[in-house]
This record gives sequence, structure tokens and C-alpha cells, in this order.
Amino acid sequence: MKNRKWIKAVAAMSLFAVISCSGCAHGDGSSIVSRITVKQVLKVDGRSYSLPKAKVYLVNYQNLYGKMYGVDLWKQDAKDDSLETYVKNLTVAQLTKILSMDSLAESREIKLEETELAAVQKAASAYYKSLTEQELEYLDVAEEDLRALYEDYALAQKLYRMLISEIDSEVSDDEARVMDAMQIVVSGRDTAKQVRKELKNGGDFTSLANSYNEAGRVKIQFSRGTLPEEVEAAAFALDNDECTDWIKTDEGYYFIYCVNKFNEELTDAHKLEIVQQREKEAFGDVYDAYSGTLEKKLYKKTWDEVSAEPADGIGTDSFFSVYQEYCGELFGN
Repeated sequence: MKNRKWIKAVAAMSLFAVISCSGCAHGDGSSIVSRITVKQVLKVDGRSYSLPKAKVYLVNYQNLYGKMYGVDLWKQDAKDDSLETYVKNLTVAQLTKILSMDSLAESREIKLEETELAAVQKAASAYYKSLTEQELEYLDVAEEDLRALYEDYALAQKLYRMLISEIDSEVSDDEARVMDAMQIVVSGRDTAKQVRKELKNGGDFTSLANSYNEAGRVKIQFSRGTLPEEVEAAAFALDNDECTDWIKTDEGYYFIYCVNKFNEELTDAHKLEIVQQREKEAFGDVYDAYSGTLEKKLYKKTWDEVSAEPADGIGTDSFFSVYQEYCGELFGN
């Protein structure tokens, strides 16, 4: 299907792209009174997000994810409903996570310090000033609303960093090792016997792979946990330019030829992936257990009335980058 690049880009934009809304003060009394009738979109554990606040996230996601690789996907003739559905669902998921995380932070008496609050205020002022009159009218938000959004976001990030602070970030070369190799995978024993015989007689692995391999690829790169255990054990014992004997698995018979037993660049990248996975698991164990106890409510009728496509003249997409500029260093991003 056309325009699927944006789906991959979403995953790469941020490891931690969401946070939550706790009950912050919203300016003076007149401001509070004027917003009593503002529609609510989401409520989690007594905390809620109003429609104007939810639209800040929605509009930024619309403009960020709708314009990938220099292409405005909203204006594509072939555009289907998947982008619209994704952006609206992402907004609700992120806001729900933010509200839940802030509730968890409060339960652990985690709060923002004065320096953190000051940075949040600067971010809110900067983002507010970046909005045009048309955008301010469309979003119906004041600077204090943006400050509250950033406070929620910052508190959730602070919680996240505290939960993962004791994660072991040391990963050995052996644990993260990525190998470059070639493979021949066949399903039948008779075929495996023939491949084995030809290899023992000095047959060229590449030529035999082109003739016999039943897998999708001949050239592969893999780390631990990628291949069947018995294949992995034999493969990681190889030196460069060595080949395994046949390896019988439930999937068939494998032959592995080692091209480069230690791809340094990919190994270093895999180390980072391992640490990130450890962080995700450490956070997830605590968050999932707590979040499951919270009562959540989406005001579906209100949310369904909001257009998934950006309105004309509403191009703001810097909510997260402004936060990063003023607060990223404080919260370890």
C-alpha cells in the first residue's frame, strides 16, 4: 500500500514520546471559571484532558506524521483512512499514558523541582509565542494550558528516568555480537545430504546456496536469539570463512557460512537496542501493573467530532522539539 513509510518513521521518532496530565493549577480564578464548560476528552484516575489540550497533541501529530520525507501525505490522492485512524489513536494512547504515569508519580511522591518547573515555563512561553493567531484561536489554549501540558510531560519523563535509573547499561561484545553470514536452508533430508556431500567435496557455498536454499535470503546478519538455538550455537562457534555441518531443526536443515564473525558497527548498535529493551521491560513491569488498576474513560462522542485531518492554516509541529530544547537535558533526553 502507498505511503507506508510514515509508519516506520513513527517508530523511529522517539523512544519515549508520551506523558500525563495531573491536576495542575490553571491561572487565576477567572480562567478556571471560564473553562468549567470546556469539553473533556479523556479521564484517568480522576485526572482529565480537555478538548483544547488534546488538540495540541493531535495537531502536532497530524503535522509531524503527515509530512514525511518531504511529502504531504494528507494531500495524496491515494490517501486512505489508516493515517487518520493512526493519528487519532496515537493521541489518545499517548494522553492516556501521560495521565497514568503522572498518577503513578504522585503515588510515589515524585514532583518537579523549581529548576525543572522554570524550564517548563520557558518552554511553554516559547511554544505559545510560536503559534499564530489562527492556531491559537483553533486550539483555544492559553499559555498556562501549555505550561500544564509540559509539566505533565516532564513529570512523566522524570518518573520514567527514575524507574530505569538502576538498569545495567553494560552489554558485553559477546552478548550483542552481530555476525555476517550466508545460509542454506532445506526442508528435506535427502536434499540436505546432497548439500552436505557437495560442501565436503569442496563445493562453493554461494553457488550451492543459489541452487538449493529454500529460505528467503542467502546473505544474513543475525544476533543472539535470532536463529534456532542449535543453529545459533554452531554459527557463533565459527571463525571467518568457516562453515557448519548440517544442523537439524524443527524447520529443516541449516548450513551456515561465516563471512564476518564480528560486525563491529552493528554490534555497537545492538548494544544500544539491548539497553533500551532492558529499560522498556523495567518500566513496563511497574507501569503495566499500576495502569491496570486505574479507571479510564474516553469521551468518545466528543473525540469522534474532532477531525483527524489538519485544518487549513494550522501547521504547528514544534510542541515536542521546543520541549526538547528547554527541558531535554534536565530529563535525560
